[in-house]
Amino acid sequence: MPLRIVRLGSPRAPDEGTRIGTVRRPPRGVPKSEFASQDWYDVWLPLLSPQPDTMHMAQQAQQLVARDPEAGQKAWQQFLKAFRKELAAPDASRTLDLLAALSQHSALSVGCYCPDEALCHRSQLRAELVARQALIVDET
Repeated sequence: MPLRIVRLGSPRAPDEGTRIGTVRRPPRGVPKSEFASQDWYDVWLPLLSPQPDTMHMAQQAQQLVARDPEAGQKAWQQFLKAFRKELAAPDASRTLDLLAALSQHSALSVGCYCPDEALCHRSQLRAELVARQALIVDET
């Protein structure tokens, strides 16, 4: 029962399991009681989302990619470096270890709102989970 990396708010796969929102903020305008029924997430885990300053770096890089791809990619790499440092902190690292272990036995997914995984922190979450031997569904 492998883990899926998903876009929050997208339709769930039939065997997706528990959906974990690795975002800093809950979806706007959605009552908490409807997060799961509207395919946002079942459990909120902001620990695995970038800190506000780091998220600001990601948003700037995303905007820059459209105007200047080379500069945008450089800015994106700076964001990834900062986010990897956050994920190396003990609590985040242990949480990633837990998710990787659970992926061996349980259906679950982690996700974010961004439309393009390549320019989203979930791309780094995928890399971190793969490095920890998580079983991950490759839906590309």
